[in-house]
Amino acid sequence: MANQLLKGKKGIIFGALDERSIAWKAAQQAVAEGAQIVLSNAPIALRMGKINELAKECNATVIAADATSLTDLEALMNQSMEVLGGKMDFILHSIGMSPNVRKNIEYTDTNYDNFHKTLDISALSLHRVLQTAMKLDALNEWSSVVALSYIAAQRSFPGYNDMADAKALLESIARSFGYHYGFAKKVRVNTVSQSPTVTTAGSGVSGFDVFYTYAEKMSPLGNASAEDCAKFCALLFSDYTRMVTMQNLFHDGGFSNTGVSHLIVEEIQKIATESANG
Repeated sequence: MANQLLKGKKGIIFGALDERSIAWKAAQQAVAEGAQIVLSNAPIALRMGKINELAKECNATVIAADATSLTDLEALMNQSMEVLGGKMDFILHSIGMSPNVRKNIEYTDTNYDNFHKTLDISALSLHRVLQTAMKLDALNEWSSVVALSYIAAQRSFPGYNDMADAKALLESIARSFGYHYGFAKKVRVNTVSQSPTVTTAGSGVSGFDVFYTYAEKMSPLGNASAEDCAKFCALLFSDYTRMVTMQNLFHDGGFSNTGVSHLIVEEIQKIATESANG
């Protein structure tokens, strides 16, 4: 049940593609909590996805914008303020794509043009969004910007490829820009390190199904769902977290602080026993 945490607030949700995406769930949750939103994605993503269905459900305007283009972002911010009737209170950055992952190019044999695109789309886009919002004074004081990340920014997950480097950069940008935006306008900037989640993007990572099961057995609370992540984002958009900024917040059922679980130990012992018995 929604609690109207975001009543009267306005914001932009980047990255909703289909009903499996976290941004899709976050948009639904934000509206359920009383917010007005604008939905945005790259033009190609708008053609591929189902965002118009979400827009109808959420009574939201869809504005195409390439997050690697300052011109597009400036137009998006200005149009969003027109549509919403003033400055905004929150932004969700749920943007990420790796050509190397899509083309199954190994990390140690990376294509550097692709690598640059990964960093540009998945990390530098956050800097552009924040820079544009600051220059246009598009966010009210005490606004909240949240970007979705993953624990591969801190630890090695081979199948995550160059997206791991992009997430590390994303988190650094959140800290660095969060410092400046905090002093300038009291705007807070955080990243959420989510559990492996069954989304169109996540499912494209090599070995995702196996790792999803592994993370489920490692995490004391199990994997956090897209719906739960959406609720956490809504909390971060709200005034209840107005003093939280420049943080990478793990929303992963305890995975990030678990060395090994009894379920994993039992499974390894079972495999060892079966192997010893021939």
